[in-house]
Amino acid sequence: MPRSKYRNRRNFMSSVSALNTLLGSTSSSSSIDLSQILQAATGASSAGINITAAVNAAVTAAQAPETNWQNQEATLQSQATALNQLQTDTTNLDNDMQSLNNLTGPLSARTVSSSNSTIVSASAASGATVGNHIVVVGSLASTASWASSTVTNATTPLAAGSFIITDASGNPTTISTGTGTSTLTDVANTINGDNLGVTANVITDANGSRLAIVSNTSGSAANFMVTAGTGGLGFSQAVTGANASVTVDGITLSSASNTVTGALPGVTLNLLNASPGTNVSLTIAPDTAQASTAINQFVTDYNKAIGDVNTQFTFNGSSEGVLASDSIVRSLQSTLQEALGYTYTPASGTTTVSNLTSLGISVNKNGTLSVNTAALNSKLQNNFNDVQIFFQGSALNGFANSLDQQLTSFTSPANGAFTVDLQSISTNYSGLQTNISNFQTNYIVPLTAQLKAQYSQAEILLQQLPMQMQQINTELGFNNKSGG
Repeated sequence: MPRSKYRNRRNFMSSVSALNTLLGSTSSSSSIDLSQILQAATGASSAGINITAAVNAAVTAAQAPETNWQNQEATLQSQATALNQLQTDTTNLDNDMQSLNNLTGPLSARTVSSSNSTIVSASAASGATVGNHIVVVGSLASTASWASSTVTNATTPLAAGSFIITDASGNPTTISTGTGTSTLTDVANTINGDNLGVTANVITDANGSRLAIVSNTSGSAANFMVTAGTGGLGFSQAVTGANASVTVDGITLSSASNTVTGALPGVTLNLLNASPGTNVSLTIAPDTAQASTAINQFVTDYNKAIGDVNTQFTFNGSSEGVLASDSIVRSLQSTLQEALGYTYTPASGTTTVSNLTSLGISVNKNGTLSVNTAALNSKLQNNFNDVQIFFQGSALNGFANSLDQQLTSFTSPANGAFTVDLQSISTNYSGLQTNISNFQTNYIVPLTAQLKAQYSQAEILLQQLPMQMQQINTELGFNNKSGG
């Protein structure tokens, strides 16, 4: 056989061997079938390798560890989301407890009713003493005011002259007018710029314009005088500054303002009309509406918290929630359930409110609470003090404080159970992110480059095989024709 035939056969076998080696090195991690490629080389099927598909298949198979880490990340994210929701629920409930345990909170709010609100009304601060009071408004406080003589209008030039404003302490201030250019508006601006404790304005009616000077505060101590100087404007007093006279429970008080704050501790009286012979009854009572709203808010937030906790232990299809195995969530569930068994026992005497049931709050089969509105309102109307003591105890040590202390162990930003748990999840998540990043950099990226190079070389060899096969076939055919 001529050497060229052997050489062509050796070249062909060498190409097949090289192709076998290249593809064999990646066949364990790809879907390439070597026998099919060789068939393609001999014309049994269309020749060529889909390099992109082959590389993607191999890389996908190699990414199994990364996929596992990504699945773990997804689980951690779901756990963090669920934990954040439970943290919000628990914080809201804890805020309710702190509010109910606050001496200035809704259980200490007060309302004031007046038997004649056209004469006097009132408001009370949290914690004001509950009770009834009789108020008689003898006279209202008045604010001193003066008016000048009339001129044509606000821009009429005034004659040269002056007048004197003297405050209640006897301090005089001279105001000049005139020289043919000064107007009422100019004078008002001058007075207002001198900080005399009064305010000047120009008032205009059918008779013309006048300068009105009014004290900034009411009462006799703010009364002032305006006296004419040489020439210029004349003045007359419209109102004399005077104190209000009010009698509260038989005690007469003088007030520079019609808003009286010193007559009853924590109570503000609003004097509206003088009526010397009229007794007005003021009743200071607990604000049962605020208390009811706060207690119902506690029930609403408790139900949200226990509902979200219980969801973690409810089978949805074939699995429980993502936090079913979290000991913190089980601990929170126990805490919420056990809190409902709280009982208040007074050190002495008796109480009509010793537990939630006596407030009309009952536990449903699913662990949530229901409120009997009529029963709750009855307790608030008739036994408010017992309701307040149940929540606040004798020294802020009642039901609200008890549950608050337990919930704080979960919600504390420094070292609460939620904080610790979420930090652990964050640490684990960061570790997985590092693993994925390192795996991509150190393995997947080099592997991808290697596979692209190998498959590209295999493609070149594959493209050469048909030509080499054709040369061999030609040579073999020639030998047959020549009889060997």
